[in-house]
Parts: sequence; C-alpha cells; structure tokens
Amino acid sequence: MSCTPFVLGLDLDGVCADYTGGFRRFVAQDRGVAPETLPDPVDWDWALCGWDIDSRDEYLALHARAVNAGLFRHLEPLPGVSAALWRLSDAGVHIRVITHRLVVNGGHGAAAGDTVAWLERYRIPFRDLCFVADKPQVGADLYLDDSPGNLAAFREAGLAALVFDQPYNRHVPGQRVHDWTAAADAILAVRDAPETARASSTI
Repeated sequence: MSCTPFVLGLDLDGVCADYTGGFRRFVAQDRGVAPETLPDPVDWDWALCGWDIDSRDEYLALHARAVNAGLFRHLEPLPGVSAALWRLSDAGVHIRVITHRLVVNGGHGAAAGDTVAWLERYRIPFRDLCFVADKPQVGADLYLDDSPGNLAAFREAGLAALVFDQPYNRHVPGQRVHDWTAAADAILAVRDAPETARASSTI
C-alpha cells in the first residue's frame, strides 16, 4: 500500500444531502402548495423542473431565501451515507468535501456555518472542507458528484469520477452508483485498482 492517502472529492447536495427534498419543502411552504405537487426535477436547469420557476435569477432568489432560512442545516441525509463514509474513512480514504454552496452573496455565513453543523449532526467524516465552484482545481484521486456540469468538467480534465445517480443526470456517461452501499464498494474498488486504470474505469 502507498503511504500517500487516497483522496475522495465528495460533493454534498444530491450526493450526501437531499437538496431537492429540502428545497421542495421551502418552495411549497413559500407558495402555499403541497410539496407533492412539485415533481422530481429531471433537468439540472431549475427553470425546466416543472416548479413554475421562470429563470435562473428567480431560482437564485428562492435559493438565497431558503439558505438564510436554514436550508443547509435541515436537509435530510441520503440513506446510509454516514455508515458508508465511516467505512471508507476507516479503510484509509481521505474524504475531502468539495461543495459549491457559496452561490449568492449575502448568505455565505449561513451556508458555511450550517454546512459544518449538518456534517457534525449526521456524523459525516471528512478531513477537508472546500467551498469552490471549479471542482477540478481541487485535487482528488476520485470525485463523486451528481452535477452534469461538474461530471463533464472532470471528464474533460481526464479526472476519475463516479456519477451519483439522480433523475437529472441520467444522460451523463460514466460509472454510476445508485446508493451509498454501491458507492462505497465502487470507491474502494477504484482505490485498490492500478493507478493507470482509475480514470478509464470511471469516467
């Protein structure tokens, strides 16, 4: 075994935390409608999600209000995420959280503080926490993400990545994991594979 730790670049929203569910609850309450009337998004563009969000600017305004109301503190964790990540951490995987949560001005304190509170509340092990949009610039041996844009950027840069399955990324090529048991198995398989085979086996 190499003495250099294997670094997992870990996304949060849509991978560890149920952003869609939390944002759905906020939008439903804001508009006075039942949450079940807001369908699961099948496109990354929130103006195409069927929630009557007309533009990116409208989405960002809703998102900013949700963040300041505690969105990131109250998201539900995806099933099995804590146990799976502790399994990886105990196996020597260096978990580097990389998230683009500082999207709009005026909510950075809430976003950062609530992110740390959420990670601690749900016992998510991590060694580093990076708030950054350009994720390929943050070093990792393997990335786990749900964003079509991020996954395309990893692929273009020749970086190894796994696709965490969501309705809005079904068109994205690459090795796909559907839950956290499968994700942990796949991450360890990549970790234990020859280094030269990692990228070609995942993206």
